[in-house]
Amino acid sequence: MSKSKEPSYIPPFTVTDEITSLVAEIAEMLGKMNVNDEKLSAPMLRKQNRIRTIHSSLAIENNSMTIEQVTAIMDGKRVLGAPDEIKEVTNAIDAYNLLFELDPYKEKDLLKAHGIMTSGLIKENGKYRSDGVGVFDGQRCIHMAPPPTRVPYLIRDLLLWVKSTKVHPLIRSCVFHYEFEFIHPFSDGNGRMGRLWQTLLLMRWKPLFAWLPVETIVKEYQQDYYKAIALCDKKGDSTIFITFMLKCILSSLNEMYESNQKSNQKSNQKILNALTANPKITIKELQDLIGLSESGVKKVLRQLKNDGLISRVGGAKGGHWEVL
Repeated sequence: MSKSKEPSYIPPFTVTDEITSLVAEIAEMLGKMNVNDEKLSAPMLRKQNRIRTIHSSLAIENNSMTIEQVTAIMDGKRVLGAPDEIKEVTNAIDAYNLLFELDPYKEKDLLKAHGIMTSGLIKENGKYRSDGVGVFDGQRCIHMAPPPTRVPYLIRDLLLWVKSTKVHPLIRSCVFHYEFEFIHPFSDGNGRMGRLWQTLLLMRWKPLFAWLPVETIVKEYQQDYYKAIALCDKKGDSTIFITFMLKCILSSLNEMYESNQKSNQKSNQKILNALTANPKITIKELQDLIGLSESGVKKVLRQLKNDGLISRVGGAKGGHWEVL
């Protein structure tokens, strides 16, 4: 029996008490949320979060398109703007649309995604860089990447490590993100690809991450993002970056949870108002009025009954609702 290949490079990092605590908090928050929830699975919410993700990820790279322009482009509308910036948006939309088809452990899928992300923008799209590059924060170089001849070997080792490691998926994804930025395998698009690939790794663990706009938090703390990368370069391990990214993930989850709670409260109140106005209103009429699916309406009605706010008098046919 052949043995599975072991990675020749183990990324250096330390699982600190803070990192352990953040992982536990994120796991607890995920336990409160369910990707099959009515709100989380709603196409409109997923679309809005995807737009926020793409807008923020590109804005980090100095794309000036507004969120309204990104929305218009996603809707197939024409917008005014720099052709390269519009192309970056359409490419990112295409790349994120492929998330469920990509294998995060396959080099060919990484190159394929980069080819889509940078199509029509650079000569080496879908190929590793042939020249030396650096990571810049404005005019300041904060990192010089390894020589181009080393890139294929470094990426293969990293992909092998991330596939074989027993490290928690949250930590593993952050380590990959940092190491990817350190290698800087492409002549352009490394930041976009690093964030895309971390999302891909996380959604393989929990599908909810496909729609979680972590990039909006990274954009909000963009200088801290670059600072974390620079500090990790100096220290020679990714501990600081792991901590930073876990905080971003937790903040994004908290934002989504609070938003969903507010949305649920609005739906509950709308249904209460509808039952008060028309005690004989049907499930179908509530669906049309509130914009939820049949199962979503029934879930709200069940919750309202359990909370003692409504009761059903009579059967499904001929009966009516009473608001208590």
